[in-house]
Amino acid sequence: MRRLLVANRGEIALRIFRSCRSLGVETVAVAAPDDAGSLHARSADETVAIASYLDAAEHVRAARESGADAVHPGYGFLAESAELAEAVLAAGLTWVGPPPAALRTGGDKLAAKETARAAGVPVLPSGTPGEVGFPLLVKAAAGGGGRGMRVVREPAELEDALAAARREAAAAFGDDAVFCERFLERPRHVEVQLLADRHGTVVALGERECSIQRRHQKVLEESPSTALDPALRTAMSDAAIAFARAIGYESAGTAEFLLSGRGFFFLELNARIQVEHPVTELVTGVDLVAEQLRIARGEPLSSQVTPCNLGGHAVEVRLYAEDPRSFLPQAGRLERLRLPDGIRVDAGVEEGDEVGTSYDPMIAKLVAQAPTRGEALDRLADALRETEVAGVTTNLPLLRWLVSHPLVRAGATTTAFLAEQPPLSVPPLRAPAPAWRGSWRLNLADPPPRPAPDADATAREHGPAAEQSTVTAPMPGTVIRVLVAPGDRVAARAPLVVLEAMKMETPLVSPYDATVRAVHVAEGDRIAGGAVLVELDE
Repeated sequence: MRRLLVANRGEIALRIFRSCRSLGVETVAVAAPDDAGSLHARSADETVAIASYLDAAEHVRAARESGADAVHPGYGFLAESAELAEAVLAAGLTWVGPPPAALRTGGDKLAAKETARAAGVPVLPSGTPGEVGFPLLVKAAAGGGGRGMRVVREPAELEDALAAARREAAAAFGDDAVFCERFLERPRHVEVQLLADRHGTVVALGERECSIQRRHQKVLEESPSTALDPALRTAMSDAAIAFARAIGYESAGTAEFLLSGRGFFFLELNARIQVEHPVTELVTGVDLVAEQLRIARGEPLSSQVTPCNLGGHAVEVRLYAEDPRSFLPQAGRLERLRLPDGIRVDAGVEEGDEVGTSYDPMIAKLVAQAPTRGEALDRLADALRETEVAGVTTNLPLLRWLVSHPLVRAGATTTAFLAEQPPLSVPPLRAPAPAWRGSWRLNLADPPPRPAPDADATAREHGPAAEQSTVTAPMPGTVIRVLVAPGDRVAARAPLVVLEAMKMETPLVSPYDATVRAVHVAEGDRIAGGAVLVELDE
């Protein structure tokens, strides 16, 4: 392996370049037409223009033109595409990832669940809405990262949720297939990092706690999880290894689980490197990308991996260009960007770069390690105080709030945390005692959590008394759907327009019962933040 092309962009491309340089491997970047000036395109030994990150043939062409002999897919886009893997191998190049057959088996989420069940791994029910029941989760079959996911609590919500999930999945992964799965209200999200070589060795490198999420995307990750004791850690690791063996897995991968009490349920195997892989690297000392390259060359896992020992604690947060309360993506030029020293920082942009609306709005990942969890959180808090961003609205205030929150400090969070603890709200003085965490009434089901902050808030819900007459765009984006016309009567919180930005859809709603006076956009329009979309009358 002499020259490697990364079929991706942004932070993960730069991360892979770093491992390649340490191993003496030359690097090739690819850049779509609207991404030619990005940091990853400026940082490789060579950059090749491609038409789209979702076009497998374009990646193969770029590899041939640049003389690359290997291709790494990163995460997102075509990272779990068996078609890309097959195209790379058919071109006589080295594929840095799982075999196409394992990608197909693991990538078919429903088939993967059946494989897991046959291997003795517990899974959540999935199938048709009638089979699953409500509440359910609509999920993209071809990828993750929160794209193509919708919680549906009532049958009346299903049609719109399915349509929106399909559109997001097609935009993010080039595949609009979705499926339905039983939805748990307050589980913990715990995942196990795997490495598997071609010689039959499959190793679990501990777990990551990923329960703090917004829009089904992770915000804070850590390793190890406070929810696992040695026995539960062994059981989950054994389940992850059993599934990987069942599908003939190779390379790095992550088995994702939902944890409720001491019961855990297999969700899926992410057949790629994960965004949050740095926390595992810091507690194990293993370079996961370097191990991927070793595996792709046919070498066994390094002695550093087998056996693997966890040391200390690591916590990661994702710095995004997004509103810290509504989580809506933001765009603009990074007029100032000061990232902290003394901890690991994996950035995808530099000061002066533009954060646009076409791709994920992540600016950087900040990762702190220390001998204890408390010390790691303290180091991360200090680093966040050093961080400065100007020119673009970011979630930096949210991250500072998170790492000081008593429930986070106590390790008592679930996937409902940001729904039940509104971002930047006054936190409780202390976390509840362990015996009082969660639901305790034996005769009542858990109530659903409050809806997470979303675009509803952006319509400035002051009501008619405040004489609001317009609904404006909370961020730049593309109008995907226009659901009303002049003269229509709409109820409070009825959706009016759906915007798409960063491969995510955001519905904008009426703040009160009203009549539509005027609609100023059409489907397909690209609009700026603050643009007037709909005018309303009482």
